[in-house]
Amino acid sequence: MHIKNILVAGKYEKFFQERIFNKKSQNFRFIPVDDITLDDLTWADAYVGSKPCPNFNPSNLKWVHSFNAGVNNFLEVEGWKETTLLTRTICSFGERISEYCLSYVLRDLQFHKYFKEKQDQKEWVPKTPKMVKELTIVIFGTGEIGQAVAKTFHHFGATVYGVSQSGKQKDFFKEVEKPAYAGPLLTLADWVISTLPSTKETYKLFDDELFNNFNGAAFINVGRGATVDEVALIEGLNIGKIRCAVLDVLTNEPLPEDSELWLREDIIITPHISAVTDLNEAVSYFMDTLYKIERNEKLHNQVDFLKGY
Repeated sequence: MHIKNILVAGKYEKFFQERIFNKKSQNFRFIPVDDITLDDLTWADAYVGSKPCPNFNPSNLKWVHSFNAGVNNFLEVEGWKETTLLTRTICSFGERISEYCLSYVLRDLQFHKYFKEKQDQKEWVPKTPKMVKELTIVIFGTGEIGQAVAKTFHHFGATVYGVSQSGKQKDFFKEVEKPAYAGPLLTLADWVISTLPSTKETYKLFDDELFNNFNGAAFINVGRGATVDEVALIEGLNIGKIRCAVLDVLTNEPLPEDSELWLREDIIITPHISAVTDLNEAVSYFMDTLYKIERNEKLHNQVDFLKGY
C-alpha cells in the first residue's frame, strides 16, 4: 500500500520531527482535531490520532491509525470500506495496566486502609498481610493487555484464569473459558479484572447474571465502561456478591457529578488513567507500522472489523 499524504489529528510536530526527517516520500499535515476540514480529509491517504474529528469520514482514506489500544470511537463512525486499513497502538499499555491492577491488589492485601485507620486512632494492632500467591484471579480478555496482566500475577504465584470470546488457551493462564462457561471460575475468584474492549459481544457483559456468580470477589475494570451494567454492579455490591470495585473506565466519561458511584465507600474511581498514551512511544509505534505497510509486511495491530479489536 502506498501512503503519500498523512493527516495527523493534533499539533504533534515536535513528536514527529526527528522521526520524519528522512521521510521524503510522505507529506504530513498537523492540525488540531476540531479544526480539520473536509478538504483535509479529501487530501489525506491516512488519518492518525486518538479520536475521529467531528466531520470524520473514512470512505476516502486508505489507512486510519489510532494512538490508543481501543478503537471503538472510530468503529462507531459509519462509512468504512472493506479496503480501508485500521490499526491501533500496542506498546506499554499492558505494563501500565498491570502495574495499576497490582497496586490495588497489594493495597488490599497489605491492609493499607486498615493500618491508616489505626494510625489515626494511635492504636498498635498487628494484622498479618496476605500474599499474591494465595489469590485466584480471573481476567476477562486474553489479548495483549490481558496477557500482560496475567503474566504479572503469574510471576507472583497467583492462580490466573482467563475468559475470552474464543476460549483459546494462552500463556500465563491456568485455563481459559468462554463467557458462557465462566461461572465456575468466578465462584473461585478473589479478584476479577476486565480488560475487555467495547464490542457488540461485550456490551454490558457484566450484568446481574454474571455478577451473581461472584462469591465476594473484588472487581477491577480497566477495559471499557460499556462492558459493565452499572446498575447491576451496584446491586452486586449491595448484596455482597462483589466485595469492592476499582473503576478506571465508566459508561459516561467524565463521570457526572450526580452519579452515586462517587459516594460509595466500596468503589474507587480513577479518571481513565491506567494506560495513558505516551506520545513519544505512540509516534514510534505509528512509524513502525508505516514502515511495515510500505514493505507489505504482516501487521500485528490490524483491527478486525467483525471483532472490533
